[in-house]
Amino acid sequence: MNITNEITTLSTEILDLCRLKGLRITTAESCTGGLVIAALTDIVGSSDVIDRGFITYSNESKCEMLGVRVELLSLHGAVSAPVASAMAEGAMNSSDAELTVSITGIAGPGGGTADKPVGTVYIATTLENDRTLYQKYFFEGGRESIRQQTVLAALTSLKARITT
Repeated sequence: MNITNEITTLSTEILDLCRLKGLRITTAESCTGGLVIAALTDIVGSSDVIDRGFITYSNESKCEMLGVRVELLSLHGAVSAPVASAMAEGAMNSSDAELTVSITGIAGPGGGTADKPVGTVYIATTLENDRTLYQKYFFEGGRESIRQQTVLAALTSLKARITT
């Protein structure tokens, strides 16, 4: 199965699971630029599960739309576990969703450093009344490949959060 088919299959499964559990989803995306919310809303009937999607590419938008603290960005950088977690929690606080996913990373080809090379991605999920979970990834390939791998990982994280 190719990655596009995997994304479609996972999106369908997530929406079905959310319907069964009465959950709505909000996304907070940086390096994916809305690809996760697009994958979910590509599925017919997704409007009963999707609440909204935030595309917070700049640090300013992370602060303004999601309430990420400037100090957190200054201390850890936008591509970090604390910022991914704050984005997921901010999405929860700024929406009517019970489940959120956030993505922040470096898709390249530029922007990487020795500590955070191109392909470094953090994904966090928050489930209402539960703690925020995050995971760090290192994806390889070009920009499009890294973004597609990130979408797949974000959807996988959402599904795992619903089923565990």
